[in-house]
Amino acid sequence: MPQAVAGPEIERLIQLLARMPGLGPRSARRAALQLIKKRDTLLGPLADAMRVAADRIIVCTSCGNVDTSDPCTICRDAERDPTTLVVVEDVSDLWALERSGAVKARYHVLGGVLSALDGVRPEHLNLASLVERVARPEVTEVILALNATVDGQTTAHYVTESIRHCGVKVTRLAHGVPVGGELDYLDEGTLSAAIRSRTAF
Repeated sequence: MPQAVAGPEIERLIQLLARMPGLGPRSARRAALQLIKKRDTLLGPLADAMRVAADRIIVCTSCGNVDTSDPCTICRDAERDPTTLVVVEDVSDLWALERSGAVKARYHVLGGVLSALDGVRPEHLNLASLVERVARPEVTEVILALNATVDGQTTAHYVTESIRHCGVKVTRLAHGVPVGGELDYLDEGTLSAAIRSRTAF
């Protein structure tokens, strides 16, 4: 086991940073050192922001997004299309779609996907409130923006069956060749999906 090079407070900072996605022990040490070097301009303000976030961040009871208000900023936005509901697995997916600016609809965060392997069953997901929302008369389309994995597709089928009685149009994101992608670099699954989902030119 490597010997500690700093006091327990700094070692704890490094260990906590190393738990972040994309940060291993080395990256965590570099990040911690950068924070320490810029204590006044970075470490202090970051600590304050994290304290405020821990106190104020809540989950929107309507869509499942995280914000400092309930309903969240997106749910309160009067310019959003109330007829379309975009179903996503996680808040990170919601944020990714928002960054793209491709859709100006309302969202519903499931909080995961069905997975027999991980023991995730329908009751573990935010499905009951989804069915309630889809049953509202203003909703006419549900866009399933779930990952193109086995669990994502299983969840998409389950959601489709759960809301079938509501009589809304159910669509999903297109799968296939990404913009700027070269066929030679794509995997067989992506190419197969692209062929199956081909459209008129």
